[in-house]
Amino acid sequence: MTAKFTHWRKSSISDPDGHCVEVARAADGTIGVRDSTGAPEVIVEFTRRDWAGLLERVGRRAG
Repeated sequence: MTAKFTHWRKSSISDPDGHCVEVARAADGTIGVRDSTGAPEVIVEFTRRDWAGLLERVGRRAG
């Protein structure tokens, strides 16, 4: 079952043309990621631990 996500935030590095990645959190702490242009809407869900690990790995590759 998909958690209910609220307060979607657009990535700060998204294109200004409206194509963006958005992130939100559910009440249980689950992190949701979606493509704002996707139809039907697909949300990829992460635990807080998995999300932190992903951000750490992405940060290492960017640096």
